[in-house]
Amino acid sequence: MKQKELLEKAVNEIVEQRGLFLVEISVSKDNDIDVTVESDSADITLEDCVAISDYVNARLDREVEDYSLTVGSAGLTSPFKVVRQYKKFVGSVIEVTLKEGQRMKVVLESVAEDGISVSYERSVKVEGQKKKVKESVTETLSFSQIKSAKPVISFK
Repeated sequence: MKQKELLEKAVNEIVEQRGLFLVEISVSKDNDIDVTVESDSADITLEDCVAISDYVNARLDREVEDYSLTVGSAGLTSPFKVVRQYKKFVGSVIEVTLKEGQRMKVVLESVAEDGISVSYERSVKVEGQKKKVKESVTETLSFSQIKSAKPVISFK
């Protein structure tokens, strides 16, 4: 799509006005545009999606290129794509899948530009005891180690 720069500029303008942030823009070879947005605190409303769609449609020219536009939120089951999504879930349980294949549920303690700090409990064998003992572990994971991460939904 030749209007990609215009598209990104328009999306960033409107999401900032609405107190949201851009997660991803994808454009297929058929000019199907998918815009994914997120909020630091509140839920994304239908009105937010309509406002973003209207704003973007007003700035792109269908006479130059035909396209379809879909605007939506990242959703609770979607993997994180930007650092700002991690920051929203500090203090919450997330599921992390490492590139080496290990999957773990952890509490997200903090977020830096290059990685995250997580805590979890693991069972360890103590010499002289039959039963394993749980110990708390805090670990730092770089984003280069992480294949995917997403929030864990709990209904407790």
